[in-house]
Amino acid sequence: MALTKDIKEKIITTFQKQKADTGSPEVQVALLTEKINALSEHLKVHKKDFHSRRGLLQMVRKRRKILGYIKNKDEASYLKLIKKLNIRG
Repeated sequence: MALTKDIKEKIITTFQKQKADTGSPEVQVALLTEKINALSEHLKVHKKDFHSRRGLLQMVRKRRKILGYIKNKDEASYLKLIKKLNIRG
């Protein structure tokens, strides 16, 4: 379920704050969201893949923790990010 290099670069350039920004919380959340969406589609087809389901739940927890950090740090950027990613809808 790894992201291709092109998709990853596109996501990073969309959500980065500066030119060389590849690890800011916003970028991390965007990458996790893309992985979560891809894995969700996989699990719709393979309903009994419990190992991948566990990985999905771990990614969702990690994304939630990072989103909590962003919300505490700057609520305006949090609201902008969840609207842009179409999370919590």
